[in-house]
Amino acid sequence: MIVNTLSEPATGDRAAAPTPAATVRRHPRVLSIAGSDPSGGAGIQADIKSIAANGGYAMAAVTALTAQNTRGVQSVHVPPAEFLRRQLESLSDDIAIDAVKIGMLANPEVMRAVGEWLETTRPAVVVLDPVMVASSGDSLVAVDARLALLDLLQHAHLVTPNLPELAVLVGEAEADSWEAALEQGRRLAATSQVRVLVKGGHLAGSACPDALVEPGGSVEEFTALRIDTANTHGTGCSLSAALATVQAQTNHWPESVRRAKGWLWDALETSAELEVGHGHGPVNHFHSLWDAAPPAGNAFSRSLWDEVEPQRKAIFELGFIKDLAAGTLTEAHFAYYLAQDAMYLGSYSRVLARASALAPTAEEQLFWAKGAENCLAVELALHGDWLARHPLDVGPGPVTKHYVDHLQAAAFAGSYGEVVAAVLPCYWLYAEVGRVLHADYLAFDGVHPYARWLETYADQAFADAAEAAVRIVDAAARRGSALDRERMREAFVHSAQYEVDFFDAARLHA
Repeated sequence: MIVNTLSEPATGDRAAAPTPAATVRRHPRVLSIAGSDPSGGAGIQADIKSIAANGGYAMAAVTALTAQNTRGVQSVHVPPAEFLRRQLESLSDDIAIDAVKIGMLANPEVMRAVGEWLETTRPAVVVLDPVMVASSGDSLVAVDARLALLDLLQHAHLVTPNLPELAVLVGEAEADSWEAALEQGRRLAATSQVRVLVKGGHLAGSACPDALVEPGGSVEEFTALRIDTANTHGTGCSLSAALATVQAQTNHWPESVRRAKGWLWDALETSAELEVGHGHGPVNHFHSLWDAAPPAGNAFSRSLWDEVEPQRKAIFELGFIKDLAAGTLTEAHFAYYLAQDAMYLGSYSRVLARASALAPTAEEQLFWAKGAENCLAVELALHGDWLARHPLDVGPGPVTKHYVDHLQAAAFAGSYGEVVAAVLPCYWLYAEVGRVLHADYLAFDGVHPYARWLETYADQAFADAAEAAVRIVDAAARRGSALDRERMREAFVHSAQYEVDFFDAARLHA
């Protein structure tokens, strides 16, 4: 089992197959198939806001009309299933759809219409939120719809039930503990061969856990502190729509869950600002767009540096770094580190080349292009000399693979700001490590076994390159929106943690 938090950064069959690379888009076209909420907090209205807030182009096919507000649902009208079928066919005849979020489907006829359309169109990302009961407690689905809903799961890549809905799907009583909820999630994932996002929001306690359960039984948990608010109207709708949108951008389900859950956490935390209704109010979908002016000067980069202070301190507490500075690091540990770094740099150079292609100025294009060339011409040559004398036959370790996946997601699904923020720690933190360790190296008595490595990363040209990368990130932050800056911050923090883990992996796996 893997456990993630919102401050930290599993997938064989239909459920486990990754989204085809050709469908990964910076601004995916996302279709919501759901009911309408005139109060704007749930259903189609919430989905459109969630999709837009997470960088997608939103479309909608309405399955039902409701009379509802923040206090509850007063009435539901379900148009003929044939009319929904016409909506869906009209869209897919004209528009390439990158992802689909499915919400309220009130009866078996509607469910079958959606299933038949999915069988024909086969979208690359399908997230099914099995909406059965509103947060007010009102039933939204006919009692005979359970079997039709279970049949619809064969067309989904991810299903996102709350605990009452999960209980209905597995035909059991509602789970009263997180362990029981996970067990129900495993059973549903195995029997329906679909990923299940088990959501613990209905459980008591200060934590609000979610878990991504694979059909094979593996579980990856994501935890966050519970937000003390009554503004929970449409949280399930909003999360599932965000997940569909982000997955079409990342092609990586755990990363998509982390991003979408973090976005929803902020939307809940700022929900009181809206002051909508007298019952369960809506979340603040556009919290990232309604903030202060862009940061001036180097304020953004300084905030990033301050935020990763724990990671900066952790690096110098690692046994690998201490032994490297003292010259007592074993050749086996250093060889493993260099072998992993060589594999990492091959991918890192391609990410830098991508940054060069996205750069808005000729100066920045040239900077990142030179960085990509340097990875191959200088750093890999340095690694190759050592590894030729100390050969080691290993494949990429888990940290290397996850770090590279993170960088490639930023490079090929994110904005220019996200790319440069994601690569910055490999400049900035390495320059800091080189500066500190070089001071110890100069005081070293004798011939240091790793002198060439220490001299490379303490070189003034490398320090200058790190400073230039910082300036580029600040400029990108000033040009970007509030949402861009938040994604840049997330990309930077995750890369910083991967840097810590990368150094530490040598001692753990060599």
